[in-house]
Amino acid sequence: MTDRTSDKTRINRVITRTGDQGTTGLADGSRVSKTHPRIQALGELDEFNSALGVLRARALDEDLDTVLEQLQQLLFDLGGELAIPGHRTVNDDDLVELESRADTFNAQLPPLKEFVLPGGHPDAAWCHHCRTLARRCERQLLMLNDNDSDAVNPISLALLNRASDLLFVMARLLNQRHEQPELLWQSRAERK
Repeated sequence: MTDRTSDKTRINRVITRTGDQGTTGLADGSRVSKTHPRIQALGELDEFNSALGVLRARALDEDLDTVLEQLQQLLFDLGGELAIPGHRTVNDDDLVELESRADTFNAQLPPLKEFVLPGGHPDAAWCHHCRTLARRCERQLLMLNDNDSDAVNPISLALLNRASDLLFVMARLLNQRHEQPELLWQSRAERK
């Protein structure tokens, strides 16, 4: 009886001590260094997903919140791919859906003729921050792919690229909905 209790306690514990020597376990049972590019990519995804959670904790319109939740779910799927080398979950339908959402939101905006400086309404500014994290995740996945050309699902790379685009459009839309003018980049001559 004691053995079952200790097994159950061990399963439910957050502190496992298995990573104290600088390695971590993948979902396939293998162990790798915490500095391995795969683990770095998982960490970047976690940070990106956490930042999206902070954005979603704000009072966003339901259409935006729904898309952000969908994106968070996809990031967990992508993390699952990384945790099981060779596993593929993210597919073309996911990519098409993100593109469609970005196009729908973008259709509500005036054409962009200048570069936009990150900022504006706090929600938009946080959206820009999330956009930069998506780009960092994309770069980290590319580094992993450079080390092992079969390590990354090409659709996952495209998904992170689309996520960044979507977040840029959402930042602009948030500024528009909050009647916050976009701050546009000005050339050096215009700033004088």
